[in-house]
Amino acid sequence: MDTILNEERDVLLQKKDIIKQELKEKKQKFEEVGGKIKTLNKQVKSFSEEKQANERIFSYLSQDIEKYEESLIEPYFGRVDFRENMGFTESIYIGKKGISNSKDGEEIVVDWRAPVADLYYSGTGGDAYYKAPQGIVEGKLELKRKFLYKNSDIEKVFDEGINNIIINEEEGQNLVDEFLKINLEESSGKKLKEVVATIQKEQNEIIRWPKNLPIIVQGSAGSGKTTIALHRLAYLIYRYKESMSGDEILVLAPNKLFLSYISDILPSLGAEEVNQSTFEEMVLSKLKLKGKVYNKDEKLLRIIEENDENLKKLIVNSSKVKGTMLFKTMLDRYIALMEKDAIHIEDIKVGNETLFHKKEIMRLYIKDLKAYPINKRKKEIKRYLNLKIKERIESLLIEIDNEWEKKIREIRRKNEDSSERRKLLISLYEDRDKIKENVKANSKKEFNNYFKDWKDINSRDIYYNFYNDELFETATGGKIPKVLADYMKEEFNSNFEKNIIDEDDLPALAYIRILLEGIDEEEKFKYIIVDEAQDYSPFQVYLVNSLAKGNALTLVGDLAQGIYYYKGLKTWEDITQQVFEGNATYIQLTQSYRSTVEIIDFAKKTLQSQNLGLKDAKPVLRHGEKPRIVKISSENEYTSAIEKIISEVQNYGKRTIAIITKNMLQGEEIYKLLKGKSKYNFELILGKEKEIAEDLIIIPSYLTKGLEFDCTIILNPSEDNYKENILDERLLYVSLTRALHLEYIIIKDEATNLI
Repeated sequence: MDTILNEERDVLLQKKDIIKQELKEKKQKFEEVGGKIKTLNKQVKSFSEEKQANERIFSYLSQDIEKYEESLIEPYFGRVDFRENMGFTESIYIGKKGISNSKDGEEIVVDWRAPVADLYYSGTGGDAYYKAPQGIVEGKLELKRKFLYKNSDIEKVFDEGINNIIINEEEGQNLVDEFLKINLEESSGKKLKEVVATIQKEQNEIIRWPKNLPIIVQGSAGSGKTTIALHRLAYLIYRYKESMSGDEILVLAPNKLFLSYISDILPSLGAEEVNQSTFEEMVLSKLKLKGKVYNKDEKLLRIIEENDENLKKLIVNSSKVKGTMLFKTMLDRYIALMEKDAIHIEDIKVGNETLFHKKEIMRLYIKDLKAYPINKRKKEIKRYLNLKIKERIESLLIEIDNEWEKKIREIRRKNEDSSERRKLLISLYEDRDKIKENVKANSKKEFNNYFKDWKDINSRDIYYNFYNDELFETATGGKIPKVLADYMKEEFNSNFEKNIIDEDDLPALAYIRILLEGIDEEEKFKYIIVDEAQDYSPFQVYLVNSLAKGNALTLVGDLAQGIYYYKGLKTWEDITQQVFEGNATYIQLTQSYRSTVEIIDFAKKTLQSQNLGLKDAKPVLRHGEKPRIVKISSENEYTSAIEKIISEVQNYGKRTIAIITKNMLQGEEIYKLLKGKSKYNFELILGKEKEIAEDLIIIPSYLTKGLEFDCTIILNPSEDNYKENILDERLLYVSLTRALHLEYIIIKDEATNLI
């Protein structure tokens, strides 16, 4: 093995020498182009094609230099030896970034997203193939090797088939190399990191899934579903770079804290331009709505703390109804009724003359242009009639002439020629000409005023009317029980008066906006990733899909972590059938890479209590300390117990520790206690933070979703705190599956049956 290690170190030096030479040449070229741009800036003050071309080269060189400098530290992480059929064996080195030798154009390091790199992730020894743009390339995979670095030099070499260990003791069938085990043991939970060197076969298949096939990934806690989704983005940007850029992609995350958690991974994968948002922020931005948002975490807290079971049921059912596709149908029905009942279209007049008759405008609105969204219909009617206005003015002038000619003939027939008759005729001619002049002078103005006065309908006003209109009963078809309907009306009106926007009303408001305005192609994204998708209602998923071009969607989530159960998905069939009509691929990931065997085993009871029919998570065989239960008799012992745990964890060389409480109130209480008595500084996470600043934090259970920490301390999961109901089961399961390495449970009262 020492011989192999020395050989690989020699190869590394050779490749680094090429990278250094490339860097030197690129930096020289960079300085030359920079100097040329300065000269052109002095010589040419206006636009110049030469200047623009040089600025483009300057930008490319800057990116290349950054890429090559980064690659110089650890140029590659893997190697495959592949012999094409009827060809020779080629050693292919695979890294985070592709590196080429400009002298001969040879790739000295292949980008992990390139087709041939698929051999590293999915190939096995012997017969193998990969999909290249020109077709399938078949051959023999003779070697798959992985490299572990230390101080920018190769420390260890791992060959597949030699350094394998069992993933699951019981089944003893799945294998994973020691390289993965070492990487997992070294992982730290401050920020999500790229894992291009340790992507597993089942993860790789999702990452390289075709772009326009919607894919739903049900992943156990720690299965890497978020990481997979973000690596998928990086792959798609690379694969479709000619037709899709980062700024045409959207990542929807549960909250700002989570966006901060993933903030480092996107730039490291070359996907820094990707749009990142929450569903709430996205809708508020598109609707240009202002007001205080009553968000899902505030509602969840109210549900947790509400003692009136009848009121709790109304709160839950109100949210549930608003998230269904049936509610969408109710809004469709209401707007159809409202259109028929409430549109008052009048003639377009100039003085007393009719330029366009309301009958024609009504026909355009209700029949001919029905396919257009409501507010855009008005614009289309105006555009259509504007094309006819010149012709219409001319015909109207002829009509006026004909009408007044009748009056003139009648005067001539009834009266003999006299000065009085002549005066009367002159007066008639003057009146006619005034009317004609008015038509010629003011038709355009009156036409424009008509459409200016025809106000656009506002989505929030429509939604207000939906609840307060007598058409409500007809629109809802009696499908909402009266007690619940009354509560929903009262709830909405109370919020409306206080300028509060319930997050559960955002899907309806966004959908009404689509009905009113439509969706321009420029508004749509070429790809959308939805994380924590189990917490989205079917109506929300429908809206997100309407913003994606060609169903280009990846949704990742875990039903077992669906803490917003009152509005989220019960099963994935809620969307595979109702939204995607069966045209979506469902994949379940059960391999867990986050926690040790002992931590995952400890959380199993809480998962099984949910009866979701999901397979148990299978941990990578990475052993550690069993989760330790620390019993205390009073609140006075919290500080000493927590400080002892922190000391132990830091002695293990781990840094990030989260004290997880069930809710925010408990978090605030323990924060006050520790602030007054502990020698350590803690950060209390409230949910509005853009990032976690400290290594030691206090955080409520529902804000930990998607996050991970070196160590977690679950605070007092007692019978009173966690009862045997769906919400408490999921909150506890989320809490118990956040730890990478160590987990402690501090019990003051009687422990819940869920553990």
